[in-house]
Amino acid sequence: MDKVYLRVPATSANCGPGFDVLGLAVNLYNEACYEITPQRGFQLEVEGEGAEYLKPFGRNLAFSSFFRVWNQVTGGERIGLKIKMLNRIPMSRGLGSSSSAIVAGVHAANVLSGNTLSEDELLGIATELEGHPDNVAPALYGGFTISYMDAGKAHSLRCLPAKPLKFIAVVPDRRLATSLARQAIPATVPHHDAVFNSSRSSLLVGSLLTGRYEYLSHALEDKLHQPYRAHLIPGLYEAWEAARAAGAYNGIISGAGSTIMAYADPEADHAAIAEAMKAALNGVGESCCYHILDLDTEGVKTL
Repeated sequence: MDKVYLRVPATSANCGPGFDVLGLAVNLYNEACYEITPQRGFQLEVEGEGAEYLKPFGRNLAFSSFFRVWNQVTGGERIGLKIKMLNRIPMSRGLGSSSSAIVAGVHAANVLSGNTLSEDELLGIATELEGHPDNVAPALYGGFTISYMDAGKAHSLRCLPAKPLKFIAVVPDRRLATSLARQAIPATVPHHDAVFNSSRSSLLVGSLLTGRYEYLSHALEDKLHQPYRAHLIPGLYEAWEAARAAGAYNGIISGAGSTIMAYADPEADHAAIAEAMKAALNGVGESCCYHILDLDTEGVKTL
């Protein structure tokens, strides 16, 4: 093969209390075509998110992740590479845009080099490139993932919730760099806050796997990262309150932000929840849009 078409889902990491551990995939997709060409060098065509500034050079994640796998498998066989991308995942908004580029690259290289690496091996490489597995794991596997590191190696358990859920992602126009969001988190936290998050993350996993969603209002609470990042997302608490008042279980910061995501029952009025959250952000001078999403269960997929 010299060409592969694929799609990668957006992801939402942390899921409230599961900082750097929990993640899920949703049905908002980037699509890409990777083509090996006789002409050496990089070619890139981008439609949608990032079209104005993504460039074809070696540090671009879509290229660097591809060649991380390609060089390992082929021993560094020299090729030309053309990538066409249709990007729908907002960039620097906490919905896994960088992870989608990494997963697209490692998956495409694996397919075009003969599918010699397992999904777990691809997870290890993607984690190496991203720095942590909570976004790349659901992008690879789909569903809800619980990730951890052992002796420097990434592992992830994929699960599916017992019942459907809806995810209302309200995306501010304001970007938020992951590096800035990480700088806001203190080096240490009180022991009782760690216990609080241990209880909430355990409750969240149990609630999802048993379908006891009445526990989600408490299970999505967090004291490890969201309180320290709240000042970076104007209107965050107002949007959460509006979401609950409109019928959502609760809200979280998606990934590092700036996206605010509410979890809701499939029978809830999702448009009303989204509009209430949007109005809350508009009320503090923040422009935004929203997506009403379902869980993606497939992860990266060859089309």
